[in-house]
Amino acid sequence: MRVTVVGTGYVGLVSGTCFSEFGHEIVCVDKEQAKIDCLNSGEIPIFEPGLDQMVAKNVQEGRLNFTTDLAEAVAGSDAIFIAVGTPSRRGDGHADLSYVYAAAEEIADLLDDYAVIVTKSTVPVGTGREIENLIRKRRPDADFDVVSNPEFLREGAAIEDFMRPNRIVIGTSSERAQNVMRELYRPLYLNETPIVMTKRETSELIKYASNAFLATKISFINEMADLCEVVGADVQDVAKGMGLDKRIGSKFLHAGPGYGGSCFPKDTLALLRTGELNDVPLKIVNAVVDVNRERKLAMADRIIKACEGDVRDKKIAILGLAFKPNTDDMRESPALDIIPMLQKAGAEVHAYDPEAMQEAQKYLTDIHYANDAYSAMQDADALVIVTEWNQFRALDLTKVKSRLKTPILIDLRNIYSKAMPFDEGFEYYCVGR
Repeated sequence: MRVTVVGTGYVGLVSGTCFSEFGHEIVCVDKEQAKIDCLNSGEIPIFEPGLDQMVAKNVQEGRLNFTTDLAEAVAGSDAIFIAVGTPSRRGDGHADLSYVYAAAEEIADLLDDYAVIVTKSTVPVGTGREIENLIRKRRPDADFDVVSNPEFLREGAAIEDFMRPNRIVIGTSSERAQNVMRELYRPLYLNETPIVMTKRETSELIKYASNAFLATKISFINEMADLCEVVGADVQDVAKGMGLDKRIGSKFLHAGPGYGGSCFPKDTLALLRTGELNDVPLKIVNAVVDVNRERKLAMADRIIKACEGDVRDKKIAILGLAFKPNTDDMRESPALDIIPMLQKAGAEVHAYDPEAMQEAQKYLTDIHYANDAYSAMQDADALVIVTEWNQFRALDLTKVKSRLKTPILIDLRNIYSKAMPFDEGFEYYCVGR
């Protein structure tokens, strides 16, 4: 099949590349000439394990192309994916759909034969209907269907999630569009991947409901961690005991500094706004958002308390800046709340992240970026683990202690056993244990 993907951000680039791996002919389109030039020269604008090799392979084999020419890309396409950004409007949580609607208008003007227009971007309920109305008003003669096909990609494991998904959700009432989408995903039939065929509105809501529920699990276990610390329980054992119940499951029951990234913060707020617009208060989701916001701020207080209540003129070493390992994504990362609070309290922050330091410089100023983990902690008054990169899980604690001015280790991800740092002579602070 011939497929156009509009937008070469995280979702568009991963989706287009994986579709080309299926054997389809893919053209990825972006307005930014510099980004397209980089992609055509083999440079990948995001960090995602394995993506650079897959892009190179499919470009070489002629199935994956990048261009700024939407007209050339759309001509003859069976499906046209809209995979542009839908950021939250600052302050109110509404998803900004201006990029989606702009893409739809441009596509409308270029339609010739029948095509399925697919929203891959995360959009509020009813957006598919608005896109269809927009295109029909602009091009009453056009032959097309609008389909919702939300993505469920975890940053750091996106290729695995796309190639071996838990499910494919397709929202359309058109049998013709259903057939196109089934053919597009036919390579997954061998894996017996469940396909949920439903209404557009239902498909759009499945995406938001899924992310809100996962965010709820994170906020819940973080509240349990606080309770564990007071009553003398161990949150990791609590999570294990809960997770063994198949009705609950163990995923997303890891206590820490709160959730971040491009999805959970944005999608929970957008879901709240959808509830407000339809006079349906979503009290649980609202509590999840509040708990997570307070959680990040509380982590900075935890660090300050571990440093005898005062970090003025103290050097604090931070390991991990990205919101999770195996990505360079800084959006809504706990580090973006923790570090400014430490600076406001007078701390000098030295930080290291294996992939996110270049991206972090767009958000964090007046901090020192180290070349490696051990350089960051040299003569520091405390070491804080914010992101659980694998290379931080097996630090040489004897070497760590020799670098630190004060042997204080604050582990916000519980990546070390409780006994090990104590045995090495550290003051060790963790979460919920």
